[in-house]
Amino acid sequence: MSGVFKALSDPTRRHVLQLLRNGPMSAGDLADHFDVSKPTMSAHFAVLREANLVEAEKDGKSVIYHLKLSVLEEALMGFAQTFGLGAEPQRGRPHAKRRAVT
Repeated sequence: MSGVFKALSDPTRRHVLQLLRNGPMSAGDLADHFDVSKPTMSAHFAVLREANLVEAEKDGKSVIYHLKLSVLEEALMGFAQTFGLGAEPQRGRPHAKRRAVT
């Protein structure tokens, strides 16, 4: 899970994932959205692949990237469960007592 959050820590990689929400795109088309060098973009793609957030598929000379939304969903659900977010209140857990207004 930490690999997913490392990948999400960079705004460029988050933007790549946002672009891929609309469907698969080639590495070249994705890179056109950013003002960075090809080696820098390749490094971003590598981090996203290592985190298993994208899948790369060769299409001739192009590389087509697909978003793997299920991995992102699992990481976010695991994070939420770790901190008890989105869960029902636990029984036996003390609640703040209200003062009676008289």
